[in-house]
Amino acid sequence: MNGTTFKTCSCRDEATGKRLGKACPKLRRPGGGEWWSSTHGRWVYQLELPAHADGRRRNPLRRRGFATLEEVEAKLEHARALLALDEDPHIQRKIAELMLSMLKDSKALPAVEEVRRKVRTRQDLNPTVTVAEWMQEFLRRKRKIDATTRRSYEAHIRLYFTPYLGDIRLDRLRVSDVAGMFDAIEEFNDVITTARASGDAEQRARVRYRRPVGAATMHRIRATLRHALNIAIKQDRLIDFNPAAVVELPDADRPKALVWTDERVADWNRHLQHRLAVEQQRRGSRLSRASMINVYASVPRPSPVMVWTPSHTYVFLAKAATHRLSALYRLIALRGLRRGEAVGLRWKDVDLAAGTAGVHWQITQLGWEPVQGRPKTEASDRTIALDEDTVSALRGHRKRQAAERLAAGEAWTNSGFVFTDEIGGPLHPQQVSDQFYQLAFQVGLPPVRLHDLRHGAASLMLAAGVDLKVVQETLGHVSSTFTRDTYTSVYPEVARAAAESTAALVNTAAAGAQTARLITLPTHIGDTTT
Repeated sequence: MNGTTFKTCSCRDEATGKRLGKACPKLRRPGGGEWWSSTHGRWVYQLELPAHADGRRRNPLRRRGFATLEEVEAKLEHARALLALDEDPHIQRKIAELMLSMLKDSKALPAVEEVRRKVRTRQDLNPTVTVAEWMQEFLRRKRKIDATTRRSYEAHIRLYFTPYLGDIRLDRLRVSDVAGMFDAIEEFNDVITTARASGDAEQRARVRYRRPVGAATMHRIRATLRHALNIAIKQDRLIDFNPAAVVELPDADRPKALVWTDERVADWNRHLQHRLAVEQQRRGSRLSRASMINVYASVPRPSPVMVWTPSHTYVFLAKAATHRLSALYRLIALRGLRRGEAVGLRWKDVDLAAGTAGVHWQITQLGWEPVQGRPKTEASDRTIALDEDTVSALRGHRKRQAAERLAAGEAWTNSGFVFTDEIGGPLHPQQVSDQFYQLAFQVGLPPVRLHDLRHGAASLMLAAGVDLKVVQETLGHVSSTFTRDTYTSVYPEVARAAAESTAALVNTAAAGAQTARLITLPTHIGDTTT
């Protein structure tokens, strides 16, 4: 078990043709006795390895090709030190398998300190697990995640981790590898941008369905990788360091919500008219309503998150009042429901007499497929208060739905949802967004996303003086800090009113300032009395 070293060569006996090996006389210096030749032969070490689990003897470890006795003895000592790290036969077998695997792959033994650390922390010594293999194992273990999160993980693995990191052994993944992946993503962003701007249809086709990856998405990609590697550390002890946790990325600041002021609307409208003219000239005919709405929604805005003024919101709700989904848009615009929460609202959770609605279900999209489920967080599962006008709108909606049920007859589906199609089935979330854009376009409002109505609801509540904690609970946020940091829009008229109130407070105090006795000043310079 201590191993042996010896010198050998490839010389053969002239008479028999057999290899002389260790018996070759040239291995020693002529007349030198025990002195070894420095030019003939190479050194070899041999070491017995632990038997297999079933007791079968394992072939000894034999490595050859060393030039000096000192070198071969150092390599033998390295191998002996690895096997001596633990007395447990099972651990010794694992170390032996690791040694053989690494010698096969890299022709070198693993570092003693690295293996000692893995043995001490009970990490898996299997070196063959790649990043791609571990990511698939990670995905198999995530049984309790919702469908949208699983889809996000799958996309990150398919598009980024497997192409850029997949062949790297998990225990050899370094910070530079992860940083290199993000560098490659940014380079591909340039490819997408260039191809889209190109007049070459073939180039555009190569990046179809791909869009540049923004800073926020990069942070989500890193979060997925960091989570997967943390599981490799905590559950399987495959690694003892998480390189994704320390890689640096650009800040992913949330876009600041901006209000559609008159100046911003006028500037945006000029761009809209220009784009409409260009599009009409390109087509050579009058634009259809659908084409105009597409241009309307695609013209760049001052910020990705835009908020209507209270006047804009009033105009929209007045227009939507004639639509069969008017109550849904009112809930989003004034109570801040998410699209999926509004579509997933059920009659059994609505108490019109008490003026409350329970947000306990949602319908989200997985690709194009609608998916029903519970809210993602405990804070999102909540009960909100309803104002009298919204209660009236819901009463009217229920009457309209009853009329639709009579008209549908046997075709009616009793789904239990508050907002349904004409035969009682649940709404597709995208249908709600499409109708929203059409209504906003028809009434001539500057464009916002449907989700931006939620930002507007938060801004309206904060501008109306509603306590931040109440706003947080109404929106279903986990903390009021997130609410404060995210919804910071201030309507211009509210800002002006605050400025006037501040000035008025000082002006009111000015009236009594002349008669107020503050302190007694010294009667002359140098006087120390008061």
